[in-house]
Amino acid sequence: MSNSNMNLKLKVWRQQNANDSGHFEDYTVQASPDMSFLEMFDVLNEQLITEGKDPVAFDHDCREGICGMCSMVINGRPHGPKGGVTTCQLHMRSFNDGDTIVVEPWRSNAFPVIRDLSVNRSAFDRIIAAGGYVSVNTGNAVDANATLIPKEIADEAFEAATCIGCGACVSACKNASAMLFVGAKVTQLSLLPQGQAEASKRVVAMVNQMDAEGFGACTNTGACSAECPKQIPLTVIATLNREYIKAKLKGY
Repeated sequence: MSNSNMNLKLKVWRQQNANDSGHFEDYTVQASPDMSFLEMFDVLNEQLITEGKDPVAFDHDCREGICGMCSMVINGRPHGPKGGVTTCQLHMRSFNDGDTIVVEPWRSNAFPVIRDLSVNRSAFDRIIAAGGYVSVNTGNAVDANATLIPKEIADEAFEAATCIGCGACVSACKNASAMLFVGAKVTQLSLLPQGQAEASKRVVAMVNQMDAEGFGACTNTGACSAECPKQIPLTVIATLNREYIKAKLKGY
């Protein structure tokens, strides 16, 4: 661990609840370059508690880049300046001594602020729930190779399945669109035999729920994919559109 701490200035969004207008507050903090961004916020919160002030509320869980909870907009970019990482995987060595860092929550009407940097992303859960179930045979487990799937199809499905549902795509999009997220979930199942039985019903239900939640439309600017920590490609949106059109032509 490095012994040379960095002196940083933070402009952090503070908001009591969804109805509060919110404002930025300025803080100073010392952090090791080897700390993660969330560890730096732990130091800030310990400092605030010592001073008798309310700590900054922010989401976190695994701190391993798996859960997608660590949703912060850092200097205008979801998850910060590094590509292909979540906030918890971002280290302070990505910044310089004396930097001013602006930290905000996800900005979307569909993600109302709970408090400070924590937002309610249950809209994503409702979209997933709208997709329903997948038909599978019950009984004893079958051999792994009983259903043959070409490697390129398996790889594409796995790539889509790496989406962690963090919402960075929504935050990055000028329209707050959830098309990359929904496209990843639809693509993951539509490519595999297990997901094809309900494919048409699923895609229409998920798109309808996405619209009902108030997410914006996609204009293919690509900001969603560029800021996605799992680098989900824009091709999943094309797959979503194709599956949706097919379903509507079938009368769903």
